[in-house]
Amino acid sequence: MGTEFLGSGWAFPVRPADDHEGGLAMAAGDDSVRQAIWTILGTSPGERLMRPEFGCGIHDLVFGVNNAGNATAVAGAVREALSMWEPRIDVLDVFAAPDPAEPSVLLIEINYQVRTTNSRFNLVYPFYVG
Repeated sequence: MGTEFLGSGWAFPVRPADDHEGGLAMAAGDDSVRQAIWTILGTSPGERLMRPEFGCGIHDLVFGVNNAGNATAVAGAVREALSMWEPRIDVLDVFAAPDPAEPSVLLIEINYQVRTTNSRFNLVYPFYVG
């Protein structure tokens, strides 16, 4: 099994392709996985009418205090959502910590491995808390 398992689809955000032929930009392989992770984390459960359970529960924590307890809850919600909605990866670790430069931002670091290629990646998602 090769990178075909990773698939391809519209790039996110949806935008015109750079080829000036009127098509849409596409994402494939590892980039498709990265964009899917951002989509999962950026979607609140209940937001999608036809799949109301899709998304990540971090949005329930947006008004929490930016402290260790909330960071732990956020990391757990991210791990749970990615385990449920992104079958192409193994989540290796999730860390959440306040951004030293911006007190209202919790930085979520996700370390993951793509199952078919064993390639390891790191993604940092900024989460704004109240």
